[in-house]
Amino acid sequence: MSAVTGLEQRLVDTLLSLVPGSRRDRAGNAVLSIGAGASRRLAVCPVDEPGYVVGGVRADGYLTLRRSPGKQSPGRDAQLEGQRVSIWTPVGVVPGVVAVRSIHLTRGRDRAPGEFTVDSGLVDVGAGSLAEVDSLGIRPLAPVTLHKRPHRYGRDLLAAPAAGRRAACTALVVAAQRAATEQGMIPRRQSVVIAFVVEQELSARGLATIANAMGPFEETVVVDGADGGAAGVAERWPSLGRVVVKSLPVRYPGTAVETVALPDAERLATELAAWIRGSR
Repeated sequence: MSAVTGLEQRLVDTLLSLVPGSRRDRAGNAVLSIGAGASRRLAVCPVDEPGYVVGGVRADGYLTLRRSPGKQSPGRDAQLEGQRVSIWTPVGVVPGVVAVRSIHLTRGRDRAPGEFTVDSGLVDVGAGSLAEVDSLGIRPLAPVTLHKRPHRYGRDLLAAPAAGRRAACTALVVAAQRAATEQGMIPRRQSVVIAFVVEQELSARGLATIANAMGPFEETVVVDGADGGAAGVAERWPSLGRVVVKSLPVRYPGTAVETVALPDAERLATELAAWIRGSR
């Protein structure tokens, strides 16, 4: 699934359906609380990803793009040129493709076309007018991501955009599902909060809300692909207590073929389930 920073609601809806007993808090996080002890621990995974939004619709039916908020990774825009994308609308996903400069019309010109950037990107959704785009349900600020075609290869390797963070959060989902059905396994004097947080790439608003509204915690486990956005969280929010990062190994991070090994994700789910039960 896709969850562009600031526009994660659809993915959070799915998480709420996957994790029994979870709820949406005021920041838009999906949160599960287990146990009622005074000693509190937190397991958290960010759900958002870098992406784009529809900047505008031209009279000829092409869409312009703008970057979503958050940090910019090198080569992020260049991955868009000529690629299939998904535009997320209230009525469903609309496929599109980012146009490529015509080598026939530009051949022989003195001026070089320059590097591709999001400002020069145009998305073709098969429409020829404003009215046709409108009929597809596309509006400005609709989230846009690379089309996700998860690919299995090698020995249990999985490649897809944002595969690291998605696989890490899936491991926490599996651990949360086990914990929700085994609440009696939580030590009597402890309670555990499991949170899937929004806007980590922007200002970490989701994590800040958990820290301020539900803390203090004795220990916080941050689950993510690679090192994710966990740097500095202990200093920013002392109420998180001792912060431990559980990173899922990722190959080719930040690319369209970001890759994880599925056995690594399975081991992470087992580790997290043991941590939730208090047996580390």
